[in-house]
Amino acid sequence: MSDTDDKYAKAIIERQKYIDAILSSTSRNKIVVAGPGTGKTYLFKEVLKGRTNTLTLTFVNALVEDLSLELYGLSEVRTLHSFARSELGKATGNEVKLFPKLPQVIGEDAKILLGKEINFDHIFHNRDDSNEDIEFYKKRKNYYDKHYGYSDVIFAIVKHFESKKDKIPTYKQVVVDEFQDFNKLEVSLIELLSEKSPVLLAGDDDQALYAFKSASAEHIRNKHSDTCPDYASFSLPYCSRCARVIVESANDIISMATKNGLLSGRINKPYQYFEEEKKDKESEQNPKIVYNQSFAKQIPWFIQQRIGEIAEEVKGPFSVLIISPTKKHLKAIVEGLRGKGFGNIEHYEKNDNNEPVLLDGFKILLSDEKSNLGWRIVSKFFLSKKDFDELLKETNQDSAKLVCEIIDKKIKKSVDEMLKICRGARDGKNIDEKKLGEVLKKVGSSPHEISKTFLKDEIDSSSMRGGNPGLRKIPIKATTIQSSKGLAAEYVFITNFDDQYFVKNKDKKKISDQDVCNFLVALTRARRKIFLISSAKKEPTFLKWIDASRIEKI
Repeated sequence: MSDTDDKYAKAIIERQKYIDAILSSTSRNKIVVAGPGTGKTYLFKEVLKGRTNTLTLTFVNALVEDLSLELYGLSEVRTLHSFARSELGKATGNEVKLFPKLPQVIGEDAKILLGKEINFDHIFHNRDDSNEDIEFYKKRKNYYDKHYGYSDVIFAIVKHFESKKDKIPTYKQVVVDEFQDFNKLEVSLIELLSEKSPVLLAGDDDQALYAFKSASAEHIRNKHSDTCPDYASFSLPYCSRCARVIVESANDIISMATKNGLLSGRINKPYQYFEEEKKDKESEQNPKIVYNQSFAKQIPWFIQQRIGEIAEEVKGPFSVLIISPTKKHLKAIVEGLRGKGFGNIEHYEKNDNNEPVLLDGFKILLSDEKSNLGWRIVSKFFLSKKDFDELLKETNQDSAKLVCEIIDKKIKKSVDEMLKICRGARDGKNIDEKKLGEVLKKVGSSPHEISKTFLKDEIDSSSMRGGNPGLRKIPIKATTIQSSKGLAAEYVFITNFDDQYFVKNKDKKKISDQDVCNFLVALTRARRKIFLISSAKKEPTFLKWIDASRIEKI
């Protein structure tokens, strides 16, 4: 065996030691801190192997399909709200109807009926169980056909399990992924499950992205600390996803962050490049991170040029991921690339609009024509504010009538006609074009834009297209930072890499833990090479935090 082969063999043995330590542990509950690309999925397979009746939970929707495939036959994979919905259905004997925007609907009701702003998601997420406003929420929820939102469906099952511990399901093993993104309510659910089943928690406090739902890295830090004897602590230090320069750059960022007083209380764990023959070759071929300054409108051109160079070098298939700080920037870049002939772009656009739209109401009414929630949502778009407020007040009375019985008959007739058009579209029937156009306009979709887009696609598909034909089919995924969790690609472009967007505070000198975590997640999506593209003259702060020897400026 050569010295090189011996080096790789030793690296495999060293990495396996960390896996074996977890597998051989007799501790009932375990917590594993694992940085990006360090082999959590492989660990899950090993932990679940040979066991039946297991459960894997994650907060991130994007990970459910991938984990379901990877763990196929080994475990049931669910999001927390999907699991809560299922268990609540068993408890009540009824179908549990979910409408994710319900807390926003009832929040608007509270503003009109109670005269105060109430963030119901915040109440549930933080286990403010004694809050007097919960009773108002329950009353409105019951009126709205007993629908649940994402937060209160978990709250409901937690309260059910707390009052009836014998109803907590039992599993041979529960695995929980992305634990750093859990809030107090979600942690409560996991703790209840741990009373009946062994639990393995996995996550990384350097990748905490979801503070908007009151998630806190403190939960994973507390479970990992010496003050929590119920959990044995482990780590997975070897990153086999990223090229060497990316791992080293991530460590530069973490080092500078802690030096500047950020990431206080961070779990101190190693994050190391994994020595492997294929990975070493990729690292030698891509020894630096590329940094470029381009005007915003030039970014698609820059990406096109780099993809062309990569294709010449690789001479085979490869994947590309584009990460932008905002949906607006992302949309402009995707349109620019499509205009240059790239035809295989998967555009991930997280829907962060919590305000119910007319189409939400129509969808509910198509499945239940008397739904109070559906009619409540729809009526807002047909009534004046004064009439809408009066309608809500009438629905808040004891023994209130159905909304469809209260609403003006002319409006109800108009909505029923629109629902007929929607039902026809759903069922593939012939529809009056004029009436269809009216419905599309009402729901905020322009028939003109739809027709124009269709015509453009048809012309593009049947005519000579621009760009290099060899690049048209290259798979490109485009997403924002928050939606990039769970994604990875050989080549990653982080666009609009400027303090204006990557440092959220107005005072751009005040960098937050969230800013650091956001950039670390984006940075570590790349397997081979990463391109940082700035659209401003001033060099970004995070670029200065990376050792200059690791940067190639174009």
